[in-house]
Parts: sequence; structure tokens; C-alpha cells
Amino acid sequence: MTEIKPHAAHWGFFDAVTEGGRLVAVRPFARDPVPATLIDSMPATVHSAARVDQPYVRKGWLEGRRAGQARGADPFVPVSWDRVTRLLAEETARIRAEHGDAAIYGGSYGWSSAGRFHHAKSQLQRYLGLGGGYTTSINAYSYATAQALIPHVVGTNEIVLGRMTDWAAIAQHAKLMLCFGGLAAKNGYVTSGGAAMTYGPNMRAARAAGLRFVNISPYRGDTEDALAAEWVPIRPGTDAAMILAMIQHIMALGREDRGFLATHCVGWDKLAPTLAGKTPEWAEGLTGVPAATIRDLAEQCLAQPTMLTAAWSLQRADYGEQPYWALIALAAALGNIGKPGQGVAFGYGSSGGIGNPRREMPSISLPATRNPVSHFIPVGRVTELLERPGGTLHYNGRDLALPDIRMVWWAGGNPFHHHQDLNRLLRAWAKPETIVVQEPWWTALARHADIVLPATTTLERNDIAHSSRDRFVRAMHQAIPPQGLARNDHDILADLADAQGFRARFTEQRDEGAWLRFLYDKWRTACARQGFAAPDFDSFWAEGHVEMPPIEAHEAFTQFSDFAADPEANPLDTPSGKVELFSETIAAFQRPDCPGHPTWFTPREWLGAAAADELHLLSQQPPTRLHSQLDPGPIAAADKIQGREPIRMHPEDAAARGLAEGQVVRVFNARGACLAGVRCDANLTRGVVLLATGAWFDPLEPGVPGSLCVHGNPNVLTADIGTSSLTQGPSAQSCLVRVEAWTAPLPPVRSFQPPVIEEMPA
Repeated sequence: MTEIKPHAAHWGFFDAVTEGGRLVAVRPFARDPVPATLIDSMPATVHSAARVDQPYVRKGWLEGRRAGQARGADPFVPVSWDRVTRLLAEETARIRAEHGDAAIYGGSYGWSSAGRFHHAKSQLQRYLGLGGGYTTSINAYSYATAQALIPHVVGTNEIVLGRMTDWAAIAQHAKLMLCFGGLAAKNGYVTSGGAAMTYGPNMRAARAAGLRFVNISPYRGDTEDALAAEWVPIRPGTDAAMILAMIQHIMALGREDRGFLATHCVGWDKLAPTLAGKTPEWAEGLTGVPAATIRDLAEQCLAQPTMLTAAWSLQRADYGEQPYWALIALAAALGNIGKPGQGVAFGYGSSGGIGNPRREMPSISLPATRNPVSHFIPVGRVTELLERPGGTLHYNGRDLALPDIRMVWWAGGNPFHHHQDLNRLLRAWAKPETIVVQEPWWTALARHADIVLPATTTLERNDIAHSSRDRFVRAMHQAIPPQGLARNDHDILADLADAQGFRARFTEQRDEGAWLRFLYDKWRTACARQGFAAPDFDSFWAEGHVEMPPIEAHEAFTQFSDFAADPEANPLDTPSGKVELFSETIAAFQRPDCPGHPTWFTPREWLGAAAADELHLLSQQPPTRLHSQLDPGPIAAADKIQGREPIRMHPEDAAARGLAEGQVVRVFNARGACLAGVRCDANLTRGVVLLATGAWFDPLEPGVPGSLCVHGNPNVLTADIGTSSLTQGPSAQSCLVRVEAWTAPLPPVRSFQPPVIEEMPA
């Protein structure tokens, strides 16, 4: 019998079509104006051969060989749920007793589920917190550098990931939008919590209203064709130099907004002298952008209402603070921060829903649980945490102590996708005594674990999807039964809590259904206080969604408008209450790699210091999946070349190396190597190649650091170096590689097959 159930994923709302307990098709949510095609990969992915069908334990771990390089190479032994629960409860108690609570790293990271109750990170951290505590991470790989820097400059991270100037205001008031790093349409189809409203139509409406887009990026394809954006090719990693030169040219014209700088900013008197000599001609030599173009763009910004933005990717590079801080300084020099539809904000093209008109409504989420352990690291520094127990890490003016981690526990997320320099990570990964992973698929993370617990996918449970960037709340009805012996993360952890004596505190005596009613009713009550009468739970569940009132056109929102109108009455949350073009706080940290003002630093890896045969590798979000999710699906498979991830090259760069379209190549540097398939693309700047993230890590020799990744994971190539000692964000976009033809027989891709399984005597 065919059944249709409402559901949701990070790539959109949809209806699940099932027959005989299998997902056979998906249908877009009827209210979604631009549904993502990614939903079509879900049936094959949910029923993939790569599913973890029951609990497994690494053979060497069972035999007493705990830490070591065998992870990734050892076979796995199937065990029962009763046995694995007992093993884990005993091991967790032992680690806490012998090494302390901080010896457990709760390393889970986001994007695990659009559902707000069955959110793996929230469930795991609830369990670990109630059990005694754990070492955790802060910030996000996507924008960690900005999260640490921006509050020092404008007092809030809303400018990066919150409610920022919306597209309606931009369309009504701005005439020019400079987009450093572009506005990639593909990213607009994914957002945490799922969504029914992407930003594409809003961007196109702004274009139709007369907004002119300028794409300042190494890749013309970083804006969709419908925006008719002008392309200004730029050398990767040099945006800060171009922006500083634009400010310098404005100063040379005597056109900086001195009134705004005096009343709304501090530090202009210290920043301005540092710009001496940073002329458009100086920047041309660094960026490859003609000095005349730099001057012209600066003058166009002066001549008309302008919105400035930069993609999140710009701050994932060496000294990634600098282009963001410099762009804020440019907006300050123009005096347009807080003017209707103008100013500066980051990430419009980096995730779905950013810039959508929205109300500040309550959110649906599992209540946070206190963590008794105070130790934390910036999210991108997990390798250092494992490498240097007892050491310290400079971060945002503090020296963080690095605990001796004996157990790593991950539920949701995948460091073998997100993290840089995977071969270095592999060496550090051998140090902990026990690594536990809750995961639906045999990802590289699961293959490099000691204990693997099969988790359900969203389609195998009930939940509620909600994103602050969307006006719909979506019911997620269970569509199919759990596959194999998979269980919900909440149920797995409830049994573990039971074995350790705190089940009642973990579950609060609620099952899945009771939790969903509780969370929804809390949200409904909070909405009522703000004047919105949401339907009761049963009505919501039957209808499949709730729609909140739309924003009227006259309510278009501009960030910092109150501050712009009266900075004394509406100060920013900075020490001065103003925009800090020079931060006394940052200057007092005395970190040579991030002074108290925006500046230009020569990147550690860039084309300005490349050998003749080196290319600059950029690793971007793919259009065929979300990060590494859906890589086993047909859309990702159809995009691959001979089973390998495609690498985009300028045709002249390919020809200079004797390479042709569709050819498999070896991409390599001193950190590692991978195979990829050549895709020629004249829309790239010469000397730049693009290799999307998310191909499942597949080393030719499992468990051996330095082994060739046969599938095309770019993070065997990227450097694991903090952007600076202030922010410690990832710097993946500063990466030089060489590319050569692969002439040996092609090794098979084994990413989507289970690892070696062995039975052991009872």
C-alpha cells in the first residue's frame, strides 16, 4: 500500500512516498517556490548498502588493543544491543573514574538532522552533561573566524548568521551590491532545520528592482546567471588587499564620511595612517584586479546606495579575519551602515534563508543541559586537542588548557569531512583509548571508530523541523520502520543512562511522542506571548505544517538602523558602544598575527608565492549533496567522473599539463594526495582549481596516514592551521596543489560498501 507522509531535511520540506516499508519516492512541499532537487537522492541513500545494520565493535578493541593505528584497518565484530550497552556503560565509567570527566570529548557537530528533538548533538551532549560532563567545542567550521572576531568590531554575530538586512530592504533602497566571494545559488537550497523558502526568488526580485550585482571572486559561477552579475576575477586570499585599497582611494579623494566616522566609530585615526601606500596599484600586484577597476568600484560605491557582503568562505583562509574587518571599515568609510537597505553583512550566498524577511519568533529545540566541565576548544582545533594533552592553545585572548582526551564520542557530523589535513588527523586519531560513533552509514568516521552504534535516519522517526530563517514549522512523520537494528539516538542514550543510574533525569519520563508535544506546546505558548496563535499539536500534526504570518513589504528590515539614527541612545555591544575600526581589546592581546585593526598579511599559501606548476585549490560546498550527506545518492554519483569527484580547471591550465576533459588525475602536495576527474571550466581564474568537499574519504590503504584517497576528498590536501591565534578558525581555502595525470590502473572506490566484518567466538 502506498503511503504519503510529511517530512523535512536540511535541503527542504517534502512528502515521503512509501510502499511496503520502503521509501520509493519524494514529492516537494507544495508551498516551496523553488524545491531542491537533492530530495531525489533520499530513497537510494536511506536504503544504501552503506547503512550500519547493527552494533559493531572493532576487533582489536575487543582484544584489548585500544589506542593505535589499527583504526580504519581492523575488521569489525557484530554484537548485540545488550552487550554494547554494557560495554559502553563500563568503559564510560572507567574513563571518568581513572582520568576525569574532561577526558571525554563530546565532539558532535551540526547538520545531523533537520528535526529539533532527534538532533544528535543535542541528545549526546545532554547525556554526557548529565553523566558528569565532557570537553566540548565552540563555534562552527563554516564561520568560526567571524564568530570570534565580529563581536569585537560591531558587538554581535547577527551580522554573520542572525537577522540581517533583508532582501526586501536591499531591493527597495540599494542600487549596487558588491559580493566578495559571490552569491552561490547552490548554497541557498540548504539550511539547518530545513526550510520551505529559499533565498533565490528574493535575490532575483532585487535584480528585477534594479539592483546591480558585482561578483568579486576567482569563479564566475559563484553567482547564478539570472543575476547578470559583473565578474571581477580576483586571486584567492587577497580580498583584504583590494578592500583596503578601495578605502585608501576614497581617502585620497577626500570622500570618506567623516561625520559618520566621528560619531559612530572609534579607531579611524589609528586605522587611516596604516593605509598609506596601500593604493589600487599596490593592490593590483597582489590581487590581479586592475587598479582602474578598484578605483572605479570605490567611486561607484560613493555614487549610489550600496550593500557590501562577503561569503563565509573568505574567512576560512589564512588570516581570514582581515577581509571581514576590512569590509566593515569600507562600509564605515562610506557612512552607510544602518542606512535603509545598505551597509554590510556576511553570508548572503552561503546558506539558505539568509536575508529572507522574518520575524523574531521563538525557536523549537531540546532544552540545553548544563555541562559541569569548563574545558572547550574552537571547533577546528580537534587535532591539536588530541596531539598535545596538557598543552595550551591561544584563543581570543585566552590560553586554553588542552585536556588529556581518552574517549571521543560522536553523534551527528563527520570530522573526516569537515576537518583539514586528514592525514594529520589520522595520526592524532590513534591516541584516544576509545572512539564511539552513532551513525546511520559506514562513513569514514564510523570506519575509524571502535564502537559503532546504528542510528536511525529522520525518515525512521517522528520529529519537528524548524529554522529561524523560515516561516514554516514542519511535522516530520515517521515514514519507514528502522532499518536493520537501528535505533533512535534518544533511545540509545536512554538505555546507557539507565545503566548508569540517571535514565529518569535524561528522559524526564517522556517518550518520543511526549517530547514532541512538550516542545511544540512550549513553542506555541511563547508564540502566543508575541501575538501569534499557533494551532494545537494535534491540528499541527494532522495538517503537517504551521505557517507564521508573512512580513509585509513596509516592514523591510535594515540591520543597525537604530544605531545609525542615534548611536548614543542605541549603542553597540562593544566597549566603546561604536564600530571598532581599531579594537583596544584585540590590540591588548598582543598577537602578531592579528593586530588591533584590519590589515594585509601575506598568506602562508597563495599564488603570489607558488611554483610555476602549482595551482590554488578552493574547496567549496557541492551542488550535488549537503557537505558529505547524500554522497551515496544518484545525484552525486551522476556528477562524478569515473567514480571520482570532479576537479574544475581552466582549459588552459589543463592543456599546459597535457590533461583533457574526463581524465582522472592525481592532485597532491606535501600533506597528501587524492584522485579526481578533470572538468574544464573557462569561468575560473587561471591558476585556480575547484574540488568540492564531501566525497567520502576512501584511502587506498585503510588506517595508513598518507595513503592516496581514491575518491577525491580535498581535505587530504588542505592545511590544518588556525586562521590566527585570535580566532583559530579553519584555513582550508589557503592551499596550493599540483595536478598530474594518473596512469596506473584505477583503484576501486569502496566508500559505500561495509568494512570487513568478522565473527568472534562468544
